[in-house]
Amino acid sequence: MQLTGAEIVIECLKEQGVDTVFGYPGGAILNVYDALYQHQDEIRHILTSHEQGASHAADGYARATGKVGVCLATSGPGATNLVTGIATAYMDSIPIVAITCNVGVPLLGKDSFQEIDISGITMPITKHNFIVKDVEQLADTIRKAFVIAKKGRPGPVLIDIPKDVTSNQAEYEKKEISAVCPSEDLCEKDVETALELIREAKRPYIFVGGGAVLSNASEELYEFVKKVDAPVCDSLMGKGAFPGTDPLYTGMLGMHGTKTSNYGVSECDLLIVVGARFSDRVTGNAKKFAEHAKILQFDVDVAEMNKNVLITEGVVGDIKVILKRLNKRLEQQDHTEWIQKISEYKEKYPLTYHTDLLTGPGAVEEIYRQTHGDALIVTEVGQNQMWAAQYYKFTKPRTLLTSGGLGTMGYGLGASIGAKTARPDKTVVNIAGDGCFRMNMNEIATAARYQIPVIQVVLNNHVLGMVRQWQDLFYGKRYSATVLNDSVDFVKLAEAMGATGMRATTPEEFREAFAKALTADGPAVIDCQIDSDEKVWPMVAPGEAISKAFDEEDLEAGKKQ
Repeated sequence: MQLTGAEIVIECLKEQGVDTVFGYPGGAILNVYDALYQHQDEIRHILTSHEQGASHAADGYARATGKVGVCLATSGPGATNLVTGIATAYMDSIPIVAITCNVGVPLLGKDSFQEIDISGITMPITKHNFIVKDVEQLADTIRKAFVIAKKGRPGPVLIDIPKDVTSNQAEYEKKEISAVCPSEDLCEKDVETALELIREAKRPYIFVGGGAVLSNASEELYEFVKKVDAPVCDSLMGKGAFPGTDPLYTGMLGMHGTKTSNYGVSECDLLIVVGARFSDRVTGNAKKFAEHAKILQFDVDVAEMNKNVLITEGVVGDIKVILKRLNKRLEQQDHTEWIQKISEYKEKYPLTYHTDLLTGPGAVEEIYRQTHGDALIVTEVGQNQMWAAQYYKFTKPRTLLTSGGLGTMGYGLGASIGAKTARPDKTVVNIAGDGCFRMNMNEIATAARYQIPVIQVVLNNHVLGMVRQWQDLFYGKRYSATVLNDSVDFVKLAEAMGATGMRATTPEEFREAFAKALTADGPAVIDCQIDSDEKVWPMVAPGEAISKAFDEEDLEAGKKQ
């Protein structure tokens, strides 16, 4: 059957089971949008307010479902506006396919209107990218892109299609798409060595990263933890892979991790790392990280072995496959005394905050209560992100959607639209600071246009909170360019864009406002007025060992000395 390139794009998306795309049209991609118009009953298109919002929405869709998210943009600035979202997905290993269209093949390389080498620009931030100059190669290229995005360590793929390729015709034959399954191959010697290390350990600790979420290994992880009989901490990306309500769970590890996790990892004799990449925010001073422990790492990407921290042994493979293999062969271990010691740390070093006024942690705990721990929580970056990670108890994977690696301010609102589109059965809450909300708050108009009932909670401290926190602690209280104390009214802004707007200044007002937001027909924005000097505790100073974690009480005690 002879089809145009644009029609082939749509047919290939249908082959892949794509039901929703996010994008913004323009001249170079008009043929694709015209073909999409003919199939609007099969593929839903969400018109975002900005292309960056489209890339974040595709990312949120992918994180919430495990499927590949898809975004579309035209040439030139349309394509470059996707770059931040593509980089965000790349750093967190999220499978998205970005389809851009360029000027016609004869116009490439001639500085034509809205021409940009988007494949060259995105080469460092994609798993792979393509520019398709021959319509005969278009269908196979799209199919390859989806396989690459999903296979092994997931990630974003970009396909750039010149406009004349979208209008040229080629023979199209529909193909049945095979599922992309993880490889079952593991090095037997590495598996046996891992088992020996686990059997020998007296004080094991399990550190869970985003790889456990991406490989859908929660059940296998739970069985593994119980067999090893060890305490568990996680990275920001690993939230929900192991239940945050389990007695063995000790909280996040690293710069804003719990004292229990930081002290426990610093004292363990075996650290079992399940799908984590040893980010600097986790390790602190890498030379002093888990310095009394042997380190056993499981990861699908061999490039992560010995990259940031020298390990003792590693097993390369899909996390689900590795854990299944180990669970079959590992005998039940017993570390009662060690777990008792960590339990005492949990009692001695709980997370605390001021309960007499409206605070970030208090708002997050209220969200947890009213959603019964069953919402999809999306965050921006900074204090809001850390409070969400610390105080919302994530019990299932794919329930925290956040920019971990790139730390993208403005990520959350677009991602929450993508997540709610993917999972309409779930309450979706985006927790933001006022600085982050300003970045892409125009996407409230998108949510209102489609009546997508996302709840936008703005923890409004009138400053760039996390940057100010560093200025307060390490820069002599010199608040350079971090004060946002102006006359922007987020309630009026929300109402002007077609959303419900509310303001809260006390815990009681927030409780009432959030309850109303849960029953709103469309998007709701809650402006939560919190103190400018509220901080995220505990904290590890940059360059310090994680065993040097300190909190507000420690800081005050130091002042008194």
